[in-house]
Order: sequence, then C-alpha cells, then structure tokens
Amino acid sequence: MFQGLRTVIYGVADIEKAKRWYTEALGFAPYFDEPFYVGFNVGGYELGLDPNATPVSKASAGVLAYWGVEDITAEFKRLLALGAKAHGAVQEVGDGISVATVLDPFGNILGLIHNPHFKIAENPL
Repeated sequence: MFQGLRTVIYGVADIEKAKRWYTEALGFAPYFDEPFYVGFNVGGYELGLDPNATPVSKASAGVLAYWGVEDITAEFKRLLALGAKAHGAVQEVGDGISVATVLDPFGNILGLIHNPHFKIAENPL
C-alpha cells in the first residue's frame, strides 16, 4: 500500500553547483550531503540531487512534482531572480489553487503550487 510521497530526485550534472543553488532556493542546507547524492528535507519530503540520474530531456520528462508554497507569485519571482527560467507562468487552475513551473539551472522542471485546501495530515501508519 502506498504511504505517500517520500522523495523527488532531480538529475544534475554538477552536484556542487546544484547543492549551492538549492540551498539558496530552499533557504537551508541539505541533511544528507555526499558526492553521489544530496538530500534536502522539505516539510517532511525529500528533494534529492543525483549526479548519476538519467539526464533530463523532453523525451524523458514525464513526471512533474509540485512543491507547496504560501505565496506563489513571490516564490516564482524569487526563483527567477536566483537563475531559474520561467517554464509555466503563475495561473489559477480553479477553486483558489494556483500553479507555476520553472526550469532550475540544471534543466529540471520545478513545480510550485499554492492550494489553500491542502492540509498536511498526520501519517496514519
């Protein structure tokens, strides 16, 4: 049985550069930091950087993870100022929910979502 999302892994060619960028973008250092993998704990979920992951390409980009934010417009602008590129502008998709996407400096699509209806629930298991 699925227990919920645990880890989202982004392939990066330069793990040191990616670690610095994500440390600045997230506002905190990784909890796991090795040459083969860097992991950040983002609200109880893992954002991982892997220099050995399959390179990002349009053909292989099939999954898109959205990371929750409180102020999506401000976060979108902040990531662009840090060097991300706009991929999908902030847009409301209904019922007060807004989404946006950026390309991180390593070619990965980073999704942002503001969902006023989502509440983090305790894991019942």
